Amino acid sequence: MATVKLRFRPSSVPAKEGSLAYLVMQGHMTKQIKTGCKLSEEEWNGGDIHAATPDREQYIDWVKSELAEQEKRILYIIKVLEHTFPAYTANDVIKAYTLPERQYDTFITFTRNVIASLHTAGKVRTAETYKNTLNSFMRFRNGCDFFIGDMDSDIVAAYETYMKSIGLRKNTSSFYIGILRAIYNRAVSKGLIVNTYPFKNAFTGMDKTVKRAIDAKSIHQIITLDLRETQRYDFARDMFLFSFYTRGMSFVDMAYLKKKNLKNGTLSYNRHKSGQQLLIRWEDCMQHIVDKYDMANSPYLLPIITTTGIDERKQYLSKIHNVNRNLRKIGQMIGLGIPLTLYVARHSWATIAYNSNIPVSVISEGLGHDSEKTTRIYLSSLDTGVIDNANRMILESVQKGIQH
Repeated sequence: MATVKLRFRPSSVPAKEGSLAYLVMQGHMTKQIKTGCKLSEEEWNGGDIHAATPDREQYIDWVKSELAEQEKRILYIIKVLEHTFPAYTANDVIKAYTLPERQYDTFITFTRNVIASLHTAGKVRTAETYKNTLNSFMRFRNGCDFFIGDMDSDIVAAYETYMKSIGLRKNTSSFYIGILRAIYNRAVSKGLIVNTYPFKNAFTGMDKTVKRAIDAKSIHQIITLDLRETQRYDFARDMFLFSFYTRGMSFVDMAYLKKKNLKNGTLSYNRHKSGQQLLIRWEDCMQHIVDKYDMANSPYLLPIITTTGIDERKQYLSKIHNVNRNLRKIGQMIGLGIPLTLYVARHSWATIAYNSNIPVSVISEGLGHDSEKTTRIYLSSLDTGVIDNANRMILESVQKGIQH
């Protein structure tokens, strides 16, 4: 560990004050940090700093306070380097010290503080995406941290290359880069660093990707697959089908559906993501799934959030992880060429509707739009009865296994 020592250098000019500097010693290297404080030799007194005359007492008090703050900052930087850069040199300490105050915070330290702030503000989902991004980025860095002010275009470009090498889709890569940029911009807005625009050449847009959808015949295979002997697969299948039957309802919306959302043959709910209200005609196939599970003592419609006194979001996250894992197994059973996940249900509903010649204005092409805003504009202007009729047509086709 580096050591720090305060040194007094007398002036070569008689009767002139000498200067104080901290020596940072690491290995065979010694570097100096000037403190900006000056004392007479008498006031230095071999390191026992004191006022030579009464009129210097206030100044000496300031010097002592200033030296204490500077030493504290140097020692903090050394502590950070010990944990993040074991091979650091005295030069690294000096480099960090010359940065604007708190710019020597590491990327991990700063990001964790941002995540904690998001949790405090009740922005749990955003905090989780930031945490996932941090985990991904630190895997790329092999756990090696760095000062946030050292973020540059080379690091960003290398991270993009890394994500491509491990098979992440371009939109996933763009998502992570966008979060990194948001974290960096927070540091800029706090005045901790000067913006050097390291993300200027990074891709942060949306790329058109291969659609993750299956046809009506494959949906029919999932419906008719005998899973009675494996309860976890049967449950995963039911959650997938319920999502499909309800026009690709997201799992988070399914998790928070309550019995009171179902009235007079209509399921009404507000999308968790956008707040948009959706109305869905209740069909027999939906009721069949609900009837399979004993939810008599629960306000919820589906067995996703099942335990009181335990964080509801943790239950939802645990269930979606298990459901998607088991759906992939089901996909393998029927020989699907793509991984079967809950997202496939939403995309498949839109694609089957499109291939069934249902008007684009009715389905708004599901996930086919370049922006969700356009999708919402289409859906909000439609007669829900038209959408319900389209949904019934789709459900009938998959029950029969009609190829689309």
